[in-house]
Amino acid sequence: MVVAHVHDAVGNGRYHGCCEILVLRLFKAPGRLHIHFRSGPYRLVPDGYVMPSGAVGTANGPLLNLHEPGTARAFLDEALSKGWRPDDPLTEELDGWRLCDTVATRRADKRGE
Repeated sequence: MVVAHVHDAVGNGRYHGCCEILVLRLFKAPGRLHIHFRSGPYRLVPDGYVMPSGAVGTANGPLLNLHEPGTARAFLDEALSKGWRPDDPLTEELDGWRLCDTVATRRADKRGE
């Protein structure tokens, strides 16, 4: 598991927008999964000011910490349920915002047990 932060280049050394990326790979499996969380309206990603590294969320929803093993596991389980195949040697990219609500619910259920 790796959490990365990148910026979209717009030219002349300028950047626009932030993106947090959760990279997952199962032990000894060739495939990699990149789950992207691009900044946008009502979408919260670390931008160097008020958000800690690895935190993602929406303005009206819960924050998820991508550094937490349980959160990473919940994203892995959701990606597997959506058909991601870790034995496929290609790198697959998913929009993390499409998985966020389900993962937040899964995390809340685990904490309530």
